Amino acid sequence: MRPPSHGRSRAIESLRDRKREQSRTATAEAAWRLFIERGYDHVTVQDICAAADIAPRTFHRYFAAKEDVVAEPVRRMTALTHERIAAAPPGTADAEVLRLALLAVGRFVVEHRDLLLGLRTVALQSAHLRGSQPGVRPDEEAQLADRLAERGGAVDWRRRLLVGCAIAGFRVWYDDYFRGRTGDPLAHLDEILSAVQVTPGA
Repeated sequence: MRPPSHGRSRAIESLRDRKREQSRTATAEAAWRLFIERGYDHVTVQDICAAADIAPRTFHRYFAAKEDVVAEPVRRMTALTHERIAAAPPGTADAEVLRLALLAVGRFVVEHRDLLLGLRTVALQSAHLRGSQPGVRPDEEAQLADRLAERGGAVDWRRRLLVGCAIAGFRVWYDDYFRGRTGDPLAHLDEILSAVQVTPGA
């Protein structure tokens, strides 16, 4: 008797997802290198496809437009935040969950400093991107509040305020870090995040 195939189907789908994510990452990194080398305004989608050795239709499977490639690091950082919130031990206070999640994102930033600094410079120098650098949108903050609520409790205004304050604190740290205003960057981030204390349901 042949065993059920649904487990094998899930494994195949998981492998496809990993390969798709690897291809998306390789495409983004090829684009970032071109942006940093030539400047965002002087790179076309065709240039990116040639550098990544993919067809334009494959590029558009991952990204709606060239601008979305610049925002890819923010997508990764947001995904990492969601993952860390979901993996937090039950019973951990929301502020602590967010602190640990954003410290993990801070480590990602420190580990990818040269790339992120290059993209920050690219955005500031581009006529199309200047003044519209990617950040966590309000709807993404709402999703983080929902993720916290999944651990127990409702999404009340205090939980939304906690997320908003923590994300604002992270932005302050991010700006400090890339302006060279921090000593130990993760200690500075921890200090900022530890100042965020809003108790949901209080």
